[in-house]
Amino acid sequence: QVQLVESGGGSVQAGGSLRLSCAASGYTGSNLCMGWFRQAPGKEREGVGAIDSNGVPSYAESVQGRFTMSKDNAKNTLYLQMNSVKPEETAMYFCAARIGLYCYPELDFPYWGQGTQVTVSS
Repeated sequence: QVQLVESGGGSVQAGGSLRLSCAASGYTGSNLCMGWFRQAPGKEREGVGAIDSNGVPSYAESVQGRFTMSKDNAKNTLYLQMNSVKPEETAMYFCAARIGLYCYPELDFPYWGQGTQVTVSS
């Protein structure tokens, strides 16, 4: 019952920055957890981070200090600010959501967006 639409992907040079957006709709209840995931060809999908309904985030160690999630509750939008990006972070980035008291990227996320491609060049 949660619809998610990502945007903001594109090409960026290593060391540069990119800002992804995820617009959510279809849910008016509480405890909405939203997260970012990425998957490169031939590799498993990995969690980037998640943020709970109170704005408390959890990040993968690989992106801590460089990536920042934020929410605009009035617009029902999740953002991912990506700084100092690396070539190995080239991937399709997905926004996802779950409903529950816990919000960590290793948990199950039933709702997914279509993804937005991020390409980091050397």
